[in-house]
Amino acid sequence: MRSTRLTALRESGRRIGTVALGAAAVLGLLTTPAQASSWSSYLSGVGPGYESRRWYDTGGATTIKFTGCSGGSGAEVRLRKDTFGPDPAYSTALFTNCFASSTSTSTGNWSDHGSGDYYFAVNEAAVSLKLSVKSLTVSY
Repeated sequence: MRSTRLTALRESGRRIGTVALGAAAVLGLLTTPAQASSWSSYLSGVGPGYESRRWYDTGGATTIKFTGCSGGSGAEVRLRKDTFGPDPAYSTALFTNCFASSTSTSTGNWSDHGSGDYYFAVNEAAVSLKLSVKSLTVSY
């Protein structure tokens, strides 16, 4: 009698384990993959060399999008990595389309430069340009 109960208990434990494993597998298949991070803001009359807020990127491409620009006819946007010592500067994107209307956008794309703290700088070489951007989004 004791061995019958023990056998039944083992069988019950196997069934519970199988069901739990199956449920975990189904939940794993149904969960959505991690999404890239982003933040949004705006700019109001920023001068040459303006630096954005910093964000931490674990690695991957970075996209910066400006919508509704004013205060000139173009803006140079450069991605930089915040480091000890001089900050590395990556390619500069020239944003011109966003100056066409309040709903026009310009987008810059940068490839993966590893994990770290990043920011963008605007019009580093300009003298007196005051840039305003209705909305901006940084995706990383």
